[in-house]
Order: sequence, then structure tokens, then C-alpha cells
Amino acid sequence: MLRHTALGLAALSLPAAALAAPDGWSPLLEPAELAAILDANDDVRVVHVTGAQDQLIPGAVFSPYGDWRGGPSNPGALRDVMEFEDVITRLGIDADTPVVVVHGGANPSDMGAAARVYWTLKSLGVQDLALLNGGFAAWAEASLPVTTEPAVVQETSFQPEWDNSWYVSTEEVAVLTENGEARIIDSRPRGFFDGVDWSIARPGTVRNAESVVFADFMDGNRMLGAERAREIAAANGLTDAPLTVNFCNTGHWAAINWFALSEVAGVDNTRLYAESMAEYATRGHALDNEPSRIAYLWHSTRKWVSDLF
Repeated sequence: MLRHTALGLAALSLPAAALAAPDGWSPLLEPAELAAILDANDDVRVVHVTGAQDQLIPGAVFSPYGDWRGGPSNPGALRDVMEFEDVITRLGIDADTPVVVVHGGANPSDMGAAARVYWTLKSLGVQDLALLNGGFAAWAEASLPVTTEPAVVQETSFQPEWDNSWYVSTEEVAVLTENGEARIIDSRPRGFFDGVDWSIARPGTVRNAESVVFADFMDGNRMLGAERAREIAAANGLTDAPLTVNFCNTGHWAAINWFALSEVAGVDNTRLYAESMAEYATRGHALDNEPSRIAYLWHSTRKWVSDLF
């Protein structure tokens, strides 16, 4: 299984011969920007992770989001590095391959799939990464070319190594909640934070967590730009935090917060708790905003009635 180093380990050094990113490259690309990059570069790998497998950007490959995370019992869990290596090499990706991750663009939270894959690739040592803002839906709305056939790519011999610089484990989160050395951010809709909504985990939130909902960084199905993301970070006092840890239920919505803060707003030492509440709550950790048994039964009945109608 994946072996995690201590929280304070430094990032792995980049290869001295690393290639420069294509002109116009940034972590968050608009459809027209990506189209211009693809016109000028043949070595960019576009990877769709959600949406229809027969509706693709020309030259793209498809890699199901499920291949990038854990199974049904713990969807946020990290896979073994060897499993990631198998996925990445089949996609024709090396450490210096520029990669654009594309989601279907069906709804705001669809961005979480792309952001989680981006975070995973970054942690595995891929150097030049970007997300397509608005996903494939935005590309199609811009009347840009579409294909029904995935590209045929040559498998690489890349051997990734995991870098913990953007990751925090369950054990580390438990320590950080007690020593106060990090800002613990619940990325879920407010009802989850308040303990009145829940899905895979028991209701409540991590001890001493704060609520910064992932949708705050979105405008419809598109992510806000750098200036607005920095304003949101500053308004929540995160720009000067020594460490910011983002979590949700399974590391999906939290990946949006991580990407917006770390990659778009440039907030230093921003990390993702990938396993999130699906693992934290099952480890017996005390929660804030956990309802009493009577309140739990009341909320369960309310949810059941709501689902009926």
C-alpha cells in the first residue's frame, strides 16, 4: 500500500531537465485558451474523466474518474502508486507531459472530479497540469471541434513517486484538530457542516472545522478567476494560515477548494484530506455538530419524507 511520509516532508525536487510549459499555460484554462494551445502543441495530453466517452475534445483520451480513487466503502482513499502508474502510463503521460484534465461540465460539483485527478497527478510528479474551466460543456458551447473517437496514444515507462506535499492523512488531521496548527475547512454544503444532512458518513463535522463551501468558488459550472478566489481566501482569513486542510465526504468537493486556494489563488501550504469524512467518522473520532440521538431520528425521518416527495 501507499506509504505516507511525515507531514513536514519537503516536496520532491523537480528534474533538472524539465521542459517548459506551453505558451499561454495556466492551471485554469478557458476553452479558447486550450484551443490555441492545442493548435500550437502536439504533445499536450487531454484527459476526460467524466461525461460521455464518445463526446471528446479531438486528440483526447478518456479515463474514468473511478480509476483515480478508492472503492465503494471508502471512495476518497488513495490507491497504491503501482495502480496509479498503470493508469498514467496507459494514458501516455510522463512527468513532463503537459496534461489538461476535463470533466463533463454537468454541474458545479463536476469540477471536483477534475480537480481531484489534477491533485493526484501533481502528487505523482506530473509537472504541467491544467483544468478546463466549465469542462466539456463549455468547450462545446464555444463551438469548438468535437470527436467521437478517443486518441490512440503510446504507453510510457513513467515511474511516479508520491509526494505528500499536498496531502494530509486521517491521523494527521486528528492531531491538527487538537493542536490548532492548521485551519480545517469543511468544503461541503452548509447542511453537512451543521449536522442536518449526511450521506456516506455519520452527521457532523471534524472538530474545530470551519465552513467554506466549495460553491463559493464557482460561478455556475465555472470556477472563479484568481482575483476573486484570492478575495474569498482573504475574507476567510486563509491567506496567512500556516496550513489549510480541506475535506468533504470523499475528497471530491474538497478538491475544488484545494484547487481554488492552492492553484488559482496561490495560497501557500494548502492541502487535501483525500479520505475525508468517509474515513474520519468511521475511525471513531469525536465530531462537532453531531446531533443527539433524538435529533438524528428527527432528521432521518425528515430526509425520508423529503425523498418520498
